[in-house]
Amino acid sequence: MSPNTRRSQTAAAVAAALLVAALIWFAALVDLTKVGDPLTLFLIALAIAAEVLSVRFERRLNISGTDTCYLVALALIGTGSAIVVAGAALLASYVVERYRTRALLINLAGVFVPILIAGTVFEAISAPHASGDDAFLPGIAIASILALGLNLAIVLPLMALLDGVRVRSLAPALRTMAGALMFQAAFVVASAGIYARFGTEAGIVAVVLVLSYAYMTRLVLVSRERTRQYANLSWGILSGLIRTLDVRDSRAARHCAAVARFSRDIAKAEGLGERDQELAHTAGLLHDIGKFALSDRVMDGSTDLTDEDWQGIRRHPSIGAELLKDIGVYGPVAEIVGAHHERMDGRGYPRRLPGEEIPAIARIVAVAEVYDTLTAPDTYRTPMNSFEALNELRRVAGTQLDGHFVEVLAEVLAGQGTAYRHADEADFDAELDIQRRMNEAAAT
Repeated sequence: MSPNTRRSQTAAAVAAALLVAALIWFAALVDLTKVGDPLTLFLIALAIAAEVLSVRFERRLNISGTDTCYLVALALIGTGSAIVVAGAALLASYVVERYRTRALLINLAGVFVPILIAGTVFEAISAPHASGDDAFLPGIAIASILALGLNLAIVLPLMALLDGVRVRSLAPALRTMAGALMFQAAFVVASAGIYARFGTEAGIVAVVLVLSYAYMTRLVLVSRERTRQYANLSWGILSGLIRTLDVRDSRAARHCAAVARFSRDIAKAEGLGERDQELAHTAGLLHDIGKFALSDRVMDGSTDLTDEDWQGIRRHPSIGAELLKDIGVYGPVAEIVGAHHERMDGRGYPRRLPGEEIPAIARIVAVAEVYDTLTAPDTYRTPMNSFEALNELRRVAGTQLDGHFVEVLAEVLAGQGTAYRHADEADFDAELDIQRRMNEAAAT
């Protein structure tokens, strides 16, 4: 039996055990006399509609107005009605979507157990529809937060186990859901309070408004999910291009990783914010992506270059900038990549920008790139040690490089070991950390 199969069976077994326990508890202790109440039937209909319109995150998490419906049922009618509302919605969704049976078991367990626990706590604090009780609204709030929190605590790890993924990989989706779930808890309190104070019609209007909010949330989250998919595609293409470049020139990936690391550390030592540090790191990682357009003969570096070859080399920053802009990676990276071969004296390429007209992070990347080129063992020339390389950087400071950032790099290197100073083991995959980048791009 494969590890994936064992994990899937374990998740299903735990869910089944929780579900059986919940059903025994439900049958023994829950009052079903109000399940046929018109309000229960109305909430069942709304919950089914809300579940069908739910937003799913990577097939493991979902958000809908169903939670609101069963929590309102819990507050106004009782635990039995809440179970029926939730169960009807989940079964209807299963019939429509035909998703995995094991996932259905997890969803049912992840709703029934929290409802029973939250219902018990709520009944200990107050009582359904007890509008005159000062503990009524606080009790609803506590029960709602408890039910939603327990739902995530059960469903999240079991679905991660079922699909063979790490729970932390769902963290971005969980953060997206957290705000919406807190709003749902607040809306449940408001809806129940309005119903208890003003009657059935006002309560129904409040519930419908809550579900309208859930539907609008769905539209926003669908948009964010599409953005995440677009970010996945963009970063997948970019990392594929760098890997292809590395096949043509085995130095490329290590060099890009080293420049990324040095650029980020210079930016940090300079006191730039986290966003600019990440910008420097990303630009360093992608600074040579325009070399993808160079010929194999130029990339090989073993032959004398013609004037035409040099023209192509001088165009690679512009090509890289256009590529990044077209693929859709956030804008400043393209500008930095396009300017990383400009010089302080205005004699660089492709635009001959002088001094302060060169973006500061592009000047940082330029310092990092020249330093790694001088010290790396996989370049065309005999590598320098760190001391020699810093002397060379200082020699061209003010003409080719920004002298201030040369000295910042010297501070960064002070006290570091040889492994850091020469970046022989710089790892492209580690610096790329593509999953994090995809998630962050989707969240912006």
